[in-house]
Amino acid sequence: PRRHNSHGLGFFCKDQVTEMASAEQLKALVKSHIERDDSQFYSVAMQVAAREAKSGHGKLATDLRDMIDAAKSSVSLEGRRNSPIPLAKPRGEMAGLLSVTYPKDRLVEMVLDEAASAQLQRVLKEQRMFSRLREHGLSPRRKVLLVGPPGTGKSMTASALAGELGVPLFLVRLDTLITKFMGETAAKLRQVFDAIAEVRGVYFFDEFDAIGSQRGMPNDVGEIRRVLNSFLMMIEEDQSNSLIIAATNHPEILDYALFRRFDDVIEYHLPTAEQASSLIRSRLGHFAPKPFSAKAIGEKAAGLSYAEIRRAVDDAIKEAVMHDEERVKGQTLGQALMDRQLLSQKLAKQRSSEPCRTKETQSVNT
Repeated sequence: PRRHNSHGLGFFCKDQVTEMASAEQLKALVKSHIERDDSQFYSVAMQVAAREAKSGHGKLATDLRDMIDAAKSSVSLEGRRNSPIPLAKPRGEMAGLLSVTYPKDRLVEMVLDEAASAQLQRVLKEQRMFSRLREHGLSPRRKVLLVGPPGTGKSMTASALAGELGVPLFLVRLDTLITKFMGETAAKLRQVFDAIAEVRGVYFFDEFDAIGSQRGMPNDVGEIRRVLNSFLMMIEEDQSNSLIIAATNHPEILDYALFRRFDDVIEYHLPTAEQASSLIRSRLGHFAPKPFSAKAIGEKAAGLSYAEIRRAVDDAIKEAVMHDEERVKGQTLGQALMDRQLLSQKLAKQRSSEPCRTKETQSVNT
């Protein structure tokens, strides 16, 4: 009679046992997929990865584990997105502090320079490997400062990160956060950080210089200084799973202590002629004129921000739609870009004259 070992495998050779294990694991994978048993599916998949590692297939084993971790993160985030979120409809005082959206934007839809794109992809990768990094006592990047001129994509970045991660985007409304009453702003800021800890999402502090300006500046007031101190303490203590994004057009006036609190500082710039041309072509879609002179169009967009270029392209598309034209005329697109150039120059002159008017007012008051 055939004798069996303690595992019930009989006197099979090692290769036969390996093949049987592989076959059984394959059947288990298919069975768990059919039954929609995710936990069993991941468990068997990890067994397969472990077996490949023992067989000397280290690269394959690592790739499998990375795929499993990414899939777990994606399913977990999707579950959180579809489950009820307490702050999805903020009520009472919180309704004035946070507004929520569920973006579908993606980073691939943005035109970014290589440095910014690489930094954002690294943030996403660490967020998707959140659990794995935490298991090793490591903290993923989740506090990011975006700096650059207006209209260069900072707000859209916050939206795209939320869309990529499948979590809600919470816009912190600084107009209601900052008050004139002593201590009230810091108390409201505490409520925001309590929400950050309670509900996972992307929390976006736009125009961050409103609370992050340097202490001791001429326009510094005691309340704002206390608010900044409170923010520094709260962001330092924060150990939540949320992503905190702050954006400013004026990094030069931010308090130096703030930069140390962020895991990454990402710089945004006005688009180059090549980037502007790429954005215009992408935005036009099937409305793009033929021929499309990328160089000439890129030169006409020089000095404009991404937001200004998008508005110019949209204006040109509207003209085509209203005149029942299938494509935008090159002349119409050029004029739309020129109109935005003139508007941009006018706004720049107004901004440059504001400091002069401020100084005149101060001298009259003194």
